[in-house]
Amino acid sequence: MIQRGRLITLEGGEGVGKSSNVAFVTAWLEARGLEVVSTREPGGTPRAEAIRALLLDPAPAEPLSVDAELLLMFAARAQHLAEKILPALARGAWVVCDRFTDATYAYQGGGRGLDAERIAILERFVQKGMTPDLTLLLDMPVEAASRRVSSRLDDLGGERDRFEREQRGFFTAVRDGYLTRAAAEPERFALIDAAQSLSAVQAQLEITLDQRTALWR
Repeated sequence: MIQRGRLITLEGGEGVGKSSNVAFVTAWLEARGLEVVSTREPGGTPRAEAIRALLLDPAPAEPLSVDAELLLMFAARAQHLAEKILPALARGAWVVCDRFTDATYAYQGGGRGLDAERIAILERFVQKGMTPDLTLLLDMPVEAASRRVSSRLDDLGGERDRFEREQRGFFTAVRDGYLTRAAAEPERFALIDAAQSLSAVQAQLEITLDQRTALWR
């Protein structure tokens, strides 16, 4: 019998270094002989990526309502689960995902002010009880994270997406939403100090991964 794979998610606000550390976590697991699928939300499949483009568009032809934003997040997630995440887990692969449902509670719940139960209804409908095995929450103060985003845009060019254009109060609420969820589920979450240097963050990630995955052997 093939053992089900594991789902590891990386969470956090803008500028905390999720993309770099998704690559690190993926490489760490692959070095231990595991098949690893690296993906992201919203997105991860062609149709879900098309929804991502709608969600991030900084200059849409019409404003996107809060309810539409929430429903699009779960529409992308339903497609992502059906086409990529669940098949990978079923064949025994491990999935490393840049954001998952905790981001919806933090961004649409905390940032947009939507009632958590409305999100929970969609979570139950789409996920049918499926949750991450481990969530690595990269956390740092909002002002420092904003400076990182600005520095990245200065270095690489481009413009802020629809979420990156939000005001400080929005990101403070997002961070609070994440920290509240982490405090409520300490057995699933691992809080990582993302204000450290990249090498220090990855050293903390390595220790956390070694400790948490040892419990699954």
